[in-house]
Amino acid sequence: MKAESLRVAERHRLPVIIVSNGGLRPSRDPNVRHVVVPKEPDAADDWIAANAVPGDIVVTADIPLAARALSAGAQAIGADGRPFTDASIGMAVAMRDLKRHLRETGALESAGRTFSSADRSRFLGGLETMVRRAAKAG
Repeated sequence: MKAESLRVAERHRLPVIIVSNGGLRPSRDPNVRHVVVPKEPDAADDWIAANAVPGDIVVTADIPLAARALSAGAQAIGADGRPFTDASIGMAVAMRDLKRHLRETGALESAGRTFSSADRSRFLGGLETMVRRAAKAG
């Protein structure tokens, strides 16, 4: 998702902030800013949630972070290219919790999917749509 997000941002000349607890190769692109947070649980999510403002787009596969971004007035989009919205976030949180419970009880195996070319295309299309809507609203 990172490379795809950077491509869309570059095309629209948008600034990007990448938040992590280390291990990132700095970008030479002046529109890309790296923020390194402490190596504590949820430190990156906490920084993003505390700094997200209306007009921002948060790219995340983390549903609780998406909920926090929406609460801050930002937009959020998942790895599958679907936007998280006020109308959909409650169900997304509930499904996440249900799946976690099922994995913990052994009723569901946790098999991580790979990011396929169809996923990439869907994500790019969803992010492009979100960026264009934000530009019209702003």
